[in-house]
Amino acid sequence: MFKMKGVVPPMITPFKEDGALDVDGLKVLSQYLKDEVDGLFITGSYGAGPMMTLEERKQVVEVTVNSVEGKIPVIPMVGTTNNRESIELAQHAQSCGVAAVAAVGPFYFSHKAGDLIDFYTDLIESVDIPVYLYNNPGFQGYEINLELLKELKRRGLAGVKDATFDILTHASYHRVLKDESFDVALGTEAMFASACVLGCQAFIPGLANAFPEINKAMFEQGMAGDFEACRDTQFKINELRDVMYLAQSTQLAIYAMLEIRGILTSYPRRPFITATDAEKAAIKQELRRLGMI
Repeated sequence: MFKMKGVVPPMITPFKEDGALDVDGLKVLSQYLKDEVDGLFITGSYGAGPMMTLEERKQVVEVTVNSVEGKIPVIPMVGTTNNRESIELAQHAQSCGVAAVAAVGPFYFSHKAGDLIDFYTDLIESVDIPVYLYNNPGFQGYEINLELLKELKRRGLAGVKDATFDILTHASYHRVLKDESFDVALGTEAMFASACVLGCQAFIPGLANAFPEINKAMFEQGMAGDFEACRDTQFKINELRDVMYLAQSTQLAIYAMLEIRGILTSYPRRPFITATDAEKAAIKQELRRLGMI
């Protein structure tokens, strides 16, 4: 059974200045990352999935899968507001050859347990590849509790991407849910050192879009049991996360950091506004101070 392993960044989606999907930029970023990381989590929060049409989301999957040429697994986020469109995205992703799909809980409306059981069961039954629940209370708008996850595991859910930013919740996932049939991936770089001690073997770091090397180093240190080095790298990564907020959000900072590193110049989709020249200059100064450029 497929399980996520290593550094699996939530890849941003590049757009042109007029808001159109930047297919050439997407190819550049996918091809760069395929040699640096262990997988790609696409069309999620960093990837602006909910801001795109279904056809655009499908195109991102197609381009990314073709660009990585089977070197690393691709996991698209297929969550929408409803069962029908999520199933359509999942089935299309499967036809493209992805390793698995993930879905945030249906957003905008608040949903009860029965709704969510129906949503994820339909999704699980619609494809023959693993389905992960992407638990992001801030974006889906409600909590998904442990009892619900246990029921979905019984119904064939393959794993959870944990974006709760709660180490106690993450520990419960490992203690109660994780086994040979159920995977647990951390949805942030911010607390990998702590999660690694609990048994976490995969994390989804936004920072790794632009700085995969330091995230890879932290993962390898953790897997080797060198927790002192892993802790020191974690502290530096968290300092870099502080730098990301100079662009008002971590997602917007990634576009700026990729440009600063000379990897890719692209834009977020409006209503997000690209980092200002002053914000980019401040980020660049801090990256220099930290020895990252």
